[in-house]
Formats: sequence, structure tokens, C-alpha cells
Amino acid sequence: MSLRKVLFSVAMAAVTISGAAQHQPVSLDSCRAMALSNNKQLRIRNEAVRQAGYQKDEAFAAYLPAIDFAGGYMYNQKEISIFDKDQLLPTKTFDLATQSYQFNIVKNPITGEPVKGPNGEYIPETVALIPKEAMTYDIHNVFFGAITLTQPIFMGGKIVAMNRLTHYAEELAKAMHNNEAENVIYAVDAAYWQVVSLKAKQKLATSYVALLDTLHANVQAMVNQGVATRSDLLTVDVKLNQANVDLTKVDNGLVLSRMALAQVCGLPVNTVMNLADEDTDFAECSAPIATSYNMEDVYARRQDLRALEMGVEIYHQKERVAMSEMLPKVALVGSYSFSNPNMFNGFSKKFDGAFSVGAMVSIPLWHWGGNYNKYRAAKSQTAMARMQLDDTKDMIDLQVSQSAFKAQEAVKTYHMTLSNLEKANENLRQATLGFHEGIMTTDNVMEAQTAWLKANSEKIDALIDIHLCDVYLSKVLGTLPYPQSN
Repeated sequence: MSLRKVLFSVAMAAVTISGAAQHQPVSLDSCRAMALSNNKQLRIRNEAVRQAGYQKDEAFAAYLPAIDFAGGYMYNQKEISIFDKDQLLPTKTFDLATQSYQFNIVKNPITGEPVKGPNGEYIPETVALIPKEAMTYDIHNVFFGAITLTQPIFMGGKIVAMNRLTHYAEELAKAMHNNEAENVIYAVDAAYWQVVSLKAKQKLATSYVALLDTLHANVQAMVNQGVATRSDLLTVDVKLNQANVDLTKVDNGLVLSRMALAQVCGLPVNTVMNLADEDTDFAECSAPIATSYNMEDVYARRQDLRALEMGVEIYHQKERVAMSEMLPKVALVGSYSFSNPNMFNGFSKKFDGAFSVGAMVSIPLWHWGGNYNKYRAAKSQTAMARMQLDDTKDMIDLQVSQSAFKAQEAVKTYHMTLSNLEKANENLRQATLGFHEGIMTTDNVMEAQTAWLKANSEKIDALIDIHLCDVYLSKVLGTLPYPQSN
């Protein structure tokens, strides 16, 4: 399925879910779908992929012949005349004796010698008259144009390099899109589990207030019977007031976290969504956490690393582009030029034209090292990109190790909180029994209730931490599911 179809499907799902958000539980997958459909940064990345595709098509067009048209009109103030005045041209007559044409010149009738004029030139006997008007042309209104075809033959490898460059640029844009999709999903998961966590803590805080209310009622009854002091009741009141303040803080935090989740999902911030996991006893992730990973597979899945790899390839192709500036370039050129008036068959005031075909060669000879230094600068950029890629791989190694360690520790912490919670429950039960039997004080009960509250809160935090560590580990390993840009 194409990316467009996927986004359309999740968009329709988002509309349906947002309309029924306050009535039906919204799952984590639904929140992810809404976020992927509505996220503006993801839309920008998607448009960047489309732009890179257009640039790739543009680069491929350089292989094909370019056809251009140029035309224009020009008004000239004056006419053009080849002669400044009427011209008198001497004539020739065929001489049988010499078997050649001889100028007709004036000869002395006595001596038969040619006669020269005052300027020392021979005087023609007969002339041909060419009036000035005959060689004057009307060029007041001139229309002209040309259709040109240019076919590159060899451009120093620049066209090939640009096609490869734009291909890698398109792959880079796709990798950036996929990486952004991963970031969106991770942000949604964090906001989702934050809501679930605060909802669970709200229930816990409510239960804690209920325990203190029960204790307050019992102490009040004991005060009325004279078996407890007013000080004991005030101590419980202070604890109850603090519990109500904490409950209010949790309520406020839950409202704000719901706003944050709605914003991440692309919904109005006042949208209230009932999450599928907030009213259930969500369990820990049961998938075992590996202690080592095939880093080559991790590298292949990481979209940010793929983006850096594409960057290295792009810089390498820029080297080829820079090198092409130092190589000869050959192109085939053909054109059809026309004008009105034209001089193809005398001076004619009508459109006429002619074809011409040729080749163009450009050879760079000497640029004082400018092109070579440009090439060396491009090589330096490629070297820096490769070093950045290697450094990122080292950071990913550390990232994977730390994420796996944190996930393992989160599971261990959760099991410890279960043990602590079991002890806190038993402690609270014993304190409550002892209080009713008169062998435990109010302070003992409140201490047991506080320990019970802390143990439950730590269990909730540990469960949420397992989910967050799991999704972060998936993101680091490149296994987080997301709609890929193909």
C-alpha cells in the first residue's frame, strides 16, 4: 500500500476517533494513527520527498535534447543602404585577340593609348549605372526567431553525477521522513503512557484519601468516646488535607497531560480522550530483552543513519560534479533560424529561414587552480561526512547498550516494587487490625498507609517505565513500526 493510501486511511480513522473520543476508549494504535495523520512536521517531510522526486526527474531530463525557441521584433529608425550615392561601374568587352575580357576605356584616337583622368585613373568609355535606391533596404520593422535543439554528448560526467545525486537526495528525504515518523510515534507513546500513569495515580490518590477518611471517622468516634485525644484527630486532619492537595495536583496534572496527548495527536487541546489502558490493570511487557544485538542489522534499520549514508553519497557525487568542471564538454547543436525581411534570395520582405547543424566543444585550459581547489573542497566535505557517519555509529552502539540496560533495569525494578507492595499491603493490614484492637496508634496506621501509597506509586512508575523503555529500545533498534515513505 502506498504512503498516500496509508495516510488517507489513518486520517479517516482519526476523524472517526476524534468524534467518538469522549464515548469510546481510544487505543495506543489509534493515537499513533491520528498523530501520523495530523503531524505538520511529517507533512513537511512528505512534501520534501515529493520535491526530491521532482528534482530527480529534472536531472534525468538533462540526458535528453533541449528544444528552445527565441524570437523578437525590432524597429529601426533608418533604412540601410549599401552605397552612399549612385555607383558607376566600368564595363568589359571580350577581346578576340587576347581571348579575354578587357575594360572599355577611353583611348587617344591618335596614339591609341588609354587616357587617364586628373586623378591618375583610366577613364571608362562606358559605365553601368547602379542607383543608390536599388541598394537601399527597408529595415524599419524586423521580425526574427530561431528554434534550437541542443543534445549533450559528454559533459565531463556532470549529468550522470547529478542524476545519482538527486537519487540519493530522494532516498535522504525518505529516510528523514521515516525518522520523523519514528519520533512522532515515540512522542505519542510517551504522552499516552503519561496519561495512563496519572490516571492510575489519580485512582491511587483517591483510594488514599478514602483510607484517611475512614481513619478520620474512626479517630473521631474514639475522640467522642474519650479513648483518643484531639491531637490524634488533628494529626489525621493534617494528613487528610495533604492527601486532598496531592489529589488536586494529580487531577491538574492529568488534565494537562490529556491536553499534551491531544496536541500530539493533532486534535484540539480541549479534546478529552478516554484511553483504553487507563481503566484497566495494564501489565508489563513480557517480551524478553536481549543482552546483545547484531549491530549491522541495527545500522541497516536506523533511518537517521541511512540519512547520513545518503549524505555521504551526495557529497561523493558533488566531487564528480566538481571534477566535471575540469573536463571537456561536447554538445550537438541544431537550429532553424528565420526572419522577416530575409536575405536568403535577395532582399525579401517575408518570412524565410534555414537549418544549421554543428557541434560545440568546450575545453577548460587554465583557471589558476580554481576548479581543482573546488574539487578538493568537495573531497573534504565527503571526508567529513564519512567521519560523522562513523562517529554516529559509535554513538548508536552506546545508545543500544544503554537502552537495553535501562529496559532490563526497568523490569528488575518492577519486580522489586511488587515485593515491596506485597509487604506494604501486609503492613497496612496488620496496622489496621492493631489499630482496631487498640495495640497500634494513629501514627502507626498513617505510616503504614503512607508506605502503602509509596509502594503503589512506585509500582505504577515501574510499569510505565517498562513501556517507555520498551518503545525507546524499539526506536533505538529501528524496529518501531511506522508507515514508510516508498
